[in-house]
Amino acid sequence: MNANNIPPITEDDIANYLANTPDFFERHASLLAAVQLTSPHGQRAVSLQERQAEMLREKIRTLELKGAEMIRHGNENTVIADKLQRWTRELMLTREARDLPAVTTRAIAEHFLVPQVAIKVWDVEPGFAQEPFAQGATEDVKAFASSLMRPYCGANPGLEAAQWLEDSAAASSLALIPLRAGIAPQAFGLLVLASPDVQRFAPEMGTDFLERIGELTSAALSRLRPAN
Repeated sequence: MNANNIPPITEDDIANYLANTPDFFERHASLLAAVQLTSPHGQRAVSLQERQAEMLREKIRTLELKGAEMIRHGNENTVIADKLQRWTRELMLTREARDLPAVTTRAIAEHFLVPQVAIKVWDVEPGFAQEPFAQGATEDVKAFASSLMRPYCGANPGLEAAQWLEDSAAASSLALIPLRAGIAPQAFGLLVLASPDVQRFAPEMGTDFLERIGELTSAALSRLRPAN
């Protein structure tokens, strides 16, 4: 073959050769001391060993930051789980079924620091039909609640359910959580959380925790509904 037709040696060729020839630097140990690289912390030249040490320190710092972040998230999750447990305990200790909506909203506001909370329940036992929590939900709201497959989070574009709040004008962001009996498609209530902070209930936020709130609230408030 003509020498002019031999492809040039590339960096990948060199890298593959070194990777597959681990004893190369044993035979040419002086190269390790002679190689000089540019430090990422300035333009000074450093030895290969020093550069490797710097890279190792960077990896250690990255791992330390990730570890600290994991600990922080773990602590936050522990705090949330503790609040959820205390809120659930309050619901379980509520003897009178008619008190459950008020206990639910007060405890959510207290434990999870939600500025405004409201709730409406429909299709309740006749004995609860005149309670404030069973009044004021229109057919439109009921249909809207049933259409929600997961909690709505976002701005308050004048939604009817926001009018249940004490100060709807101060509700810049909302979380609307449908209440359902098991896997039933029709909702029997709607829980409204509101904040003056537009980012508190942002559209892109995860809803797993809100869904758990909805499930627990639905289970507790099922005592208000007729027995099947």
